[in-house]
Amino acid sequence: MVENENPHEQYLEAGVHIGTRVSSKWMKKFVYKFRKDKLVMLNVEMIDNRIKEMAKILAKYDMSKVAVVASRVYAVPAAKKFAEIFGAKPFLGRFIPGTFTNPSNEKFFEPQIIFVCDPRVEKQALIEGTFSGALNVGLADTDNSIKNLDFFIPCNNKGKKSVPFVFYLLSKELMKAKGLIKDDSEFKYKPEDFELTSLTSEEKKEVEESEKEAQKMESEESDEEPE
Repeated sequence: MVENENPHEQYLEAGVHIGTRVSSKWMKKFVYKFRKDKLVMLNVEMIDNRIKEMAKILAKYDMSKVAVVASRVYAVPAAKKFAEIFGAKPFLGRFIPGTFTNPSNEKFFEPQIIFVCDPRVEKQALIEGTFSGALNVGLADTDNSIKNLDFFIPCNNKGKKSVPFVFYLLSKELMKAKGLIKDDSEFKYKPEDFELTSLTSEEKKEVEESEKEAQKMESEESDEEPE
């Protein structure tokens, strides 16, 4: 993070705290307030703490055994960069059923941890993680059910700036937790490195197709009704 800048202000600028107009029962404790337009505002300090906790959890594992699943347009480049930095296994675009449970699947992988970016669209990955005994973690927005997640970061998991910024922060905290850097000043990456602009034109086309599929799936899926 840039020196002398208020980290909370950066959260606000990236829109990490802006949820949807729905707050599921799982997310109530993270809600700071409701705006006049009924959008849910999340507690920035709690988001910051959860990012650090997530980093501590991931630091205990061999990152080559971590599957990062991303299907939404702004999550794909962020997840790709994160996986690249730590040697995790990225599953980008439409998730193929059986990837974590069927040995005959050409992309079969047995992860110890499954990190999803959208619990609704990537629901199949979570189901397979639960079945196989993997630890399920990820990002969850205010309207998401987190019943198949063992741990999550509450945040805006669809935003153009929000998702890359969360992965940027998580990468920095994970590097510190793993002892790869001593402090923030040694972290060489920028939020822009996790954004859509970091992809090639061909990769962007693939991401756009993935987003169309994700939107279709989102319209077909419905989470548990919030209390």
